[in-house]
Amino acid sequence: MAEILMFNALREAIDEEMARDETVFVLGEDVGHYGGSYKVTKDLYHKYGEWRVLDTPIAENSFTGMAVGAAMTGLRPIIEGMNMGFLLLAFNQIANNAGMLRYTSGGNFKIPLVIRGPGGVGRQLGAEHSQRLEAYFQAVPGLKIVACSTPYNAKGLLKSAIRDENPVLFFEHVLLYNLKEELPASEYWLPLDKAEIVRPGKDVTILTYSRMRHHCLQALKQLEQEGYDPEIIDLISLKPLDLKTIGDSIRKTHRVIIVEECMKTGGIAAELTALINEQLFDELDAPVLRLSSQDIPTPYNGTLENLTIVQPAQIVEAVQKMVALLV
Repeated sequence: MAEILMFNALREAIDEEMARDETVFVLGEDVGHYGGSYKVTKDLYHKYGEWRVLDTPIAENSFTGMAVGAAMTGLRPIIEGMNMGFLLLAFNQIANNAGMLRYTSGGNFKIPLVIRGPGGVGRQLGAEHSQRLEAYFQAVPGLKIVACSTPYNAKGLLKSAIRDENPVLFFEHVLLYNLKEELPASEYWLPLDKAEIVRPGKDVTILTYSRMRHHCLQALKQLEQEGYDPEIIDLISLKPLDLKTIGDSIRKTHRVIIVEECMKTGGIAAELTALINEQLFDELDAPVLRLSSQDIPTPYNGTLENLTIVQPAQIVEAVQKMVALLV
């Protein structure tokens, strides 16, 4: 076991897959000489050369379209979005091309494409650099969506995403790159469609993902001191959602709080709430509660920025109120 930062865990995953399979290559802005904005591709250019670590122009629609074409011919591209918000410029290529081509070609083409990079609300990055695109793409058929949250799952999930035959949107949070964790020395992979039970409990099911996993764990410290026993589940897979793990938990606790950094309107929690009400309504002892970001562009001001996203104190209060209603 060795302690490693999350950005290095991601780098290890890419390095191992590039060494194993010569069809794997990386492209994006500043991924080569510079080593990526958050150093996820540091030194890979020197190891694999300019044909496998391609520095691209600032033209997301063009290099995303090129990557889709490369995937159709049997290569395995990994696109790094310098900031995931910039990939809105490639929405057409991701939705109409990457997401649909395997189906519209009658299965004649596979699209083994990974699109990864930093997103989420950072520290005063401004509205345009604080996007959460998971909900934008959740309605697009043909895509898999994954949100990593720890160095361990980041590495295992990225290796699985690179080997998948379908396009995978791989979301990393800009504030999690410096997380440290011990990783196994041996190679490992994690399933792209499974949620993780972070903490088993019986009082209430807390569903979360990405950075909010850590906000929930901060809230847990106070909740445990007060005698509450929440079950915390990291969704990890945002498309498809792991309804088996979610359902098993709800049948035990009968209460659900969803904590997300996504916008409340049309967010991941909105879709999840609809699915829970459709499939597990009779198991609920209280309405599903959503804790989501404010429906406004993220302010630059640090104090206002913090007010737009869910904080640990709000999670504590939500658990207290929901459990108290049913005691």
